[in-house]
Amino acid sequence: MTILRVDFHLLDRQIVDLAGRKVGKVDDVELETGDDGQLRVTALLAGQVALGRRIGGRFGRWLAAVAGRLRTEETPAPLRIPFDHVADVGSHITLSLRVAVLDEPPLETWLREHVIGRIPGARDARQ
Repeated sequence: MTILRVDFHLLDRQIVDLAGRKVGKVDDVELETGDDGQLRVTALLAGQVALGRRIGGRFGRWLAAVAGRLRTEETPAPLRIPFDHVADVGSHITLSLRVAVLDEPPLETWLREHVIGRIPGARDARQ
């Protein structure tokens, strides 16, 4: 069993996929208590909603509210990556899957549709 310090090994670390593409940063974690009474990390949470909840206070509520306005769901949720998909924890966190199978962060969707999409020729550009 590997012991991880959430504040040292996980929070604010860059998440990269199997191919090395950046997914985001760990803004919060989801924990559960095991049968032995020990806490276990069950998921990594990323995005403004998770960061706002973690920060708390007026600024945290504002950050989560802005993120909520960019989402189409009634109650916005952070990007949740099950800890089973974590391949390695080091200077960054490497996933065992590609970023394409994860939900796109709402800020990126909003920027693509409302900012980048308005630039002449942007819709014709190849990725």
